Formats: sequence, C-alpha cells, structure tokens
Amino acid sequence: MKLRQLGDVQVGAIGLGAMPMSIEGRPDEARSLATIHAALDAGVTLIDTADAYHLYAGEVGHNESLIAKCLASYGGDTSNVIVATKGGHLRPGDGSWTANGSPAYLKSACEASRKRLGVEAIGLYQFHRPDPNVPYAESVGALRDLLDEGRILRAGISNATVAQIREANEVLGGRLVSVQNQYSPAFRSSEPELELCHEMGIAFLPWSPLGGISRAGELGSRHAAFAEIAKAHGVSPQRVCLAWMLAKSPVVIPIPGASRPESIRDSAQAPELSLSADEVATLDAA
Repeated sequence: MKLRQLGDVQVGAIGLGAMPMSIEGRPDEARSLATIHAALDAGVTLIDTADAYHLYAGEVGHNESLIAKCLASYGGDTSNVIVATKGGHLRPGDGSWTANGSPAYLKSACEASRKRLGVEAIGLYQFHRPDPNVPYAESVGALRDLLDEGRILRAGISNATVAQIREANEVLGGRLVSVQNQYSPAFRSSEPELELCHEMGIAFLPWSPLGGISRAGELGSRHAAFAEIAKAHGVSPQRVCLAWMLAKSPVVIPIPGASRPESIRDSAQAPELSLSADEVATLDAA
C-alpha cells in the first residue's frame, strides 16, 4: 500500500476504524480478528480506536483490548503498526456520551489505555473531544506532559476547530501530528480544518469517511456522482470516495470503519485508484 506521513513515521494511506467491532451490532470476536488480520494483510498500519468504543458501562476499553488481542495473534510482523487511541470522551453505558478533558483524567485514561494495549508507549494518543468545562489549553497540556514523559510517542486531537488546531500545536510546541475530524461526501464542514492541516503538514484523519456505520453501504445511492465514476472504473463507490479524499491532499489518511474482512480489503485498494482532475472536480461539486 502507498504510504503517508504521520509525524515522524509513514503509515499506510488507508487506516482502519475499529469502532464498529465494539459498539451496537458488534460482530463476534472471530470475525473481528479476521477483519483486523485482513487489514494487516492488505498493508494497513494505522488502526484507530478509543477507550470509549464499547457498549456497556463495565467494559471501558473493549475495542482497545480487542485490537491488542488481534495484533498478538497475527502471524506476521506488526512492529510498524501504530494503534491510535483517544481519551476524554466517555460512554457511561446507557447510550449517551459525556466529556472529561481534565488533565488528571486524561493522564489516568492514557495509562489505562496503555496497559490494555500492552505497550510501553502509545503510538498516537488523541484528545477525543473538547470539554466545555475545561480550558482547551489545559486538556492539550496533558498530552504535552505525556509526550515529555514518554508515555505516548505522538499527540493528536479530534473534533477540533481551526482555532483549536492552532492552539493545540502551540501548546504542544509544534508537535501536533494529527487531527481526526468527521469528513465525508455528506459532511463537508471540516474542509477549513483539512486545508489548515495541509498548510501545516499535519495528518488529517477523516472519521466516518463513508458516511457512518449504517450508511456506508448506501453511499452510491445517496451520491450519484460517486456511483457513476465507480461504474466507469469498475470499482465500488466506497473505493472511489476514499480515492477522492486521498486526492484532495497528501496529508489525508482516511480511517473507514469495518467489521468484515471484505470491507477493509476493498477500502485498502483505494490508494491504487487514480482519479483524473476532472473526476475529482466532479466529486468536489457533488
């Protein structure tokens, strides 16, 4: 798979969003293991997770533990695989979501994630979502401390605005390596953040790039231009969507969610799909 820059390392141009394996509609563990192993076989080296990816209150970190188990059971080399996890967004177990961006909480959450992943230092740790009750600089300051202490190797933020990207990078002393925001054909409001990441050379990781867990399969029917170009190339609309994102900027690394091996195998082929300038323009206007 073609590579893209994530801070000081290169990763596959397509990552894997592992969230669907732990929330509503989660598959059995065998299928999850097969999906992650298929991703690794296809050259995926960035796996996205969070401590809040779980269903019930008593299983915080379910997705992190699942990923650790999958990596441990993989027969090949995983030394170049980066697991990106997040803290600061909580799911109490009743279907709701809350935020806790206090530095003390983020540091404790990071330590718990580190233990579940079974690593000395987390490859990429991201502040999951701003907490309106905590100054943003204080929350990001916790990531700065974790970097300085060697508990994490790289720091990122998620669900951030242009102003927050600039602030985070300043707090981190220029060490911000990623911004993970929602971005898809149906959700284009993060384009200013994508453009800033392009200018600053910071990796932009679109979450739900295919429209979300329940809508990814309908991408072609909801966006005719993607279906038409997919037909012309003899590929899926989903693959066209990811190729379109990759064509927008070299800092883009989409992380499509998957819970079936065939889904991530298809997504992983997107970097090899070359779209013309006219096709990219058509998709931009769709």
